[in-house]
Amino acid sequence: MQTRINEQFLQTPQGQEADRILRACVHCGFCTATCPTYQLLGDELDGPRGRIYLIKQLLEGKAVSGKTQSHLDRCLTCRSCETTCPSGVQYGRLVDIGRELVEERVGRPLWVSVKRTLLRKLLPYPGRVNPLLALGRLIKPLLPADLGRKLPARQNGQSRSRPVTTHPRRMLVLEGCVQSVATPATNAAAARVLDKLGIQLVNPKGTGCCGAVSQHLSAPEESRDFIRRNIDSWWPQIEAGAEAILISASGCGAMVKEYGHLLRDDSAYAEKAARVAALAKDIGEVLRDEPLPLERIQLKHKRIAFHSPCTLQHGQQLDGVVEGILRKAGFKLSPVADAHLCCGSAGTYSILQPELSQRLLHNKLKALEADAPELIATANIGCQLHLASQAGRPVRHWIELLDEALS
Repeated sequence: MQTRINEQFLQTPQGQEADRILRACVHCGFCTATCPTYQLLGDELDGPRGRIYLIKQLLEGKAVSGKTQSHLDRCLTCRSCETTCPSGVQYGRLVDIGRELVEERVGRPLWVSVKRTLLRKLLPYPGRVNPLLALGRLIKPLLPADLGRKLPARQNGQSRSRPVTTHPRRMLVLEGCVQSVATPATNAAAARVLDKLGIQLVNPKGTGCCGAVSQHLSAPEESRDFIRRNIDSWWPQIEAGAEAILISASGCGAMVKEYGHLLRDDSAYAEKAARVAALAKDIGEVLRDEPLPLERIQLKHKRIAFHSPCTLQHGQQLDGVVEGILRKAGFKLSPVADAHLCCGSAGTYSILQPELSQRLLHNKLKALEADAPELIATANIGCQLHLASQAGRPVRHWIELLDEALS
């Protein structure tokens, strides 16, 4: 794609990166075939190619408006288009740049700005989310049915217990923000599985949100503050020999693997960020290469449907990894039509774009439940809570199923 980027943008790292990404695009349109919002809306500007043109026009000095902002807002950042693209266009990075630049130039209605700010000031902080969850559970009978279904049930103490043994092999863990209080059984299950493999899971004090909420709500400096804090918390353990940073929420995993890129111009953190990004591993990546004691497997649920989150299959390019582990363990996986399409969770998307999100959720659950599985498994907290809000059967993180089978 030919570009004539305005000089004011070409003098910035953002503009230079955007120009490079834009030039890789060859207008082929393969991306539209796998874009969830284009499939729903049929509007070129609600597909990757159209949004690329909108960002190109901005960078070339054309005026932008609320219409431009709306089309970029409606993007899920699922990155399915990246998996499809034959030219390797890094659309996810481009749309982040476009959103940040549009945010600087186009105002939002007050109530929308307040909602976005509240999401940034609440979701990344477990200490703020936990009291809200507790209150929600307490008054659930008084809440509208749709809202009540979104509240995760409190997990029992046994499911949240962790091993106390120590091992020579150590891995760090990102507890995360919402996952740490909504589904603490997930990382507890990961710790028990790794304990059986002689690996100790260590959670250094000070880690928290991976920074994705701020990053995707056009607050890059706030995001980088979260990133630096996590790096500072992990670094002593990395220097002491921790062999990986294990992440059980695929959305967080995709974000942490971008740390090196996001802090590439930070002289104090660039090298550390690149090291952290290289150490970041999804729990599936770790277990794929470890000798699981499969002779001990006792399945409580045999037939399951696995929802592969966009951040796992497109963001981290790990499609099929978890499915392979589950099949090896003896689970029978139901076929899922259009498995590459997003469920509509997409971080804060289900809150900011509820109508589109619910349409995507309906389509995804129809595909997941078509073969009547006993339950649905997934690999990301956002997808888990979103699917569970409307599913007709339990929705759980897959590592919990593996932990139960190995117990």
